This record gives sequence, structure tokens and C-alpha cells, in this order.
Amino acid sequence: MAEELETKLVIDVSRLDPEGETIEGEVDCVDLDEEFVHPFGGIRYRLDVQLIGTELLVRGHLEQDFELVCSRCGEDFDDTIKVDDFTESYEISENTSEVDLTEDVRESIILTLPSYPVCSEACPGIAQTAEKPADDRWSALDGITVE
Repeated sequence: MAEELETKLVIDVSRLDPEGETIEGEVDCVDLDEEFVHPFGGIRYRLDVQLIGTELLVRGHLEQDFELVCSRCGEDFDDTIKVDDFTESYEISENTSEVDLTEDVRESIILTLPSYPVCSEACPGIAQTAEKPADDRWSALDGITVE
């Protein structure tokens, strides 16, 4: 049986180590209603979380696998979208017990998706199968000679 992934990434500020800590895992929070972009699996994360005064600083790495459609040839292909420099800070008060990172993590992955995904740099695009019809409007000029 497949393991259910969490749908929220929440930091419990009250139990956070004062020196900071690294958290790792996977969260399933990218649900796109797109025809050409299909996420599979969750966002894998490795984040350094540190409380500095009244600020929670979160830095780290995110990645998620997607099935995309090549903008050149139209074929499906798999790609891993990576965010190596995820950085967010959150204002913390005495009453803050948890900080929800879900939307920021989700947004960071979505903004990293390519606008025009390409299956490979060498992709030739859609193969031309039919010749263009001849334009015989120009054939009247074939018999003209210029002296």
C-alpha cells in the first residue's frame, strides 16, 4: 500500500531547537489543473530552519518530478524541477506556535516550472510530413528574361 504524503508543511516553533535544525521530507501540495503539466509524487525538501530573534529563517532545497509536454515536438517527458536557493523569513511573535510553509514552497516550485518545456536541447521539433502546396501565382514570371 502506498504511503500517504502530508499535504501541509508546518513548523512547530515551540519545539524548534534554539540552534536551528534541518528538516527533510516530502509534502504533496502541488495540485495543478493544467493540460500539459502533471506533477507526480510530492515536493521533496531539505530545509534549514532557525529562529533568530523574532524571525524564523528558512533556507534550503526543494524538488519535484513532473510529466511535461515538449513545446517543440509535443511529446510527453519527465523532468525534475529543482529550487536550490529557497529562502523565506517569517515574523514570529510570542503567540506564534506554528508557521505554515506550504504556500511558499508550492509557489516556489510552480514559479520554477519552465514556460516552454523542451524534452532535450537537441529536439528537432515536429517533423514536416507534407510538402507545402505550390504557389503558382509566381509561375507567370518563369518565362521572363532580363537583359
